Amino acid sequence: MKKASVETAVGVFVLIGLICIAYLTVKLGKAEVLGDNYYSVSAKFQSVSGLKTGAVVELAGVQVGKVEGISLDQERMVAVVKMKIRNELKLSEDSIASVKTSGLIGDKYIKISPGGLEEMLKSGDVITETESAIDLEDMISKYVFGGM
Repeated sequence: MKKASVETAVGVFVLIGLICIAYLTVKLGKAEVLGDNYYSVSAKFQSVSGLKTGAVVELAGVQVGKVEGISLDQERMVAVVKMKIRNELKLSEDSIASVKTSGLIGDKYIKISPGGLEEMLKSGDVITETESAIDLEDMISKYVFGGM
């Protein structure tokens, strides 16, 4: 009888440990388990060099989403960036998406500049106004080699 109670106690302890590990994995990984608080929009850029999946999407310096995926539109030869934006934030149809760099050689992120139209983007819509990343290497090489 004593052996069964010890085994039960160990089993409960292991179960609690597994639940704690699962909770920390979800919290530290910032994964959404119950429900999705985001809607998806995409934008087409001439260049997104240095931008990575999972990069921050900001509006007025506040994180409002993240980059969900980056692909190539083979017909138009442009980069398509799919973003997840928080549901409570509604973007107008004339919003502008720009690829920016945090710091001089920092990570790339997407900056959203709000528009003034009353029509709002819905899930799956495309932001038509975009600004591609400035390539510092090109600028420096043009300056050094006299291409300006």
